Amino acid sequence: MSDIVTERTGAILKVQLNRPAKKNAMTSAMYITLADVLDSADKDDDVRVVLLHGAGDSFSAGNDLEDFMKNPPGPGESPQARLMKALINFEKPLVAAVHGLAIGGGTTMLAHCDFVYAAESTKFQVPFINLALVPEFGSSYLLPLRSGYLAAAEIVFLGQPFDASHAAALGLVTQVVPDQTVLGKATETAESLAKKPARALQACKRLMKRGAREQLEQAVQVENEEFAARVTSAEAKEAFTAFFAKRRPVHSQ
Repeated sequence: MSDIVTERTGAILKVQLNRPAKKNAMTSAMYITLADVLDSADKDDDVRVVLLHGAGDSFSAGNDLEDFMKNPPGPGESPQARLMKALINFEKPLVAAVHGLAIGGGTTMLAHCDFVYAAESTKFQVPFINLALVPEFGSSYLLPLRSGYLAAAEIVFLGQPFDASHAAALGLVTQVVPDQTVLGKATETAESLAKKPARALQACKRLMKRGAREQLEQAVQVENEEFAARVTSAEAKEAFTAFFAKRRPVHSQ
């Protein structure tokens, strides 16, 4: 079965990250497929809303690090960059139901969603610094915009996990709901959105995001360049070696 599963119900396209045994960790192929799904949905007049969720016990554990090491993103076009572009350009409502782990990209991609419902037990984390990397998906711009600089610095610089209630306080989550109702709540909102005037809804989204779009696109470009430089650094090499060896990294400077 595919790692990205889609299901149309009326005007709603449900998109499921489907690697439950790996906590839905993202591979390069998954980034490309998800970007293609979003691009196609954006052009399909029969799709009015996209609902994103994860299979199994988690939303997404972020990058599959083994796959990531085989296919590290460069400063230009990459699978990750393709998905970032698709998210930025997506004009229809994007609703997310989040549970379990939402780590790395599993957290940062949520900043592009219009509604995010998080199960009470969800654990978020932006751990890029622990791998000697920098944030991506435009989060270096979007996190301070949503949460304020000090709050964003805390989660980016320290790289520590935080719970759903803190995510809501940071402006990353629309609502925290009981674990067993999170997908139902997201579906309820998607159904409500699907009944609204589609063109007017898309126009509302364009208008509300127009001021930030140029800055976001610039942030993504700079992030990609910095990320590509960091991933080949001595710090990152030590961090990844330590991760796979299950030991603490030793940074000399």
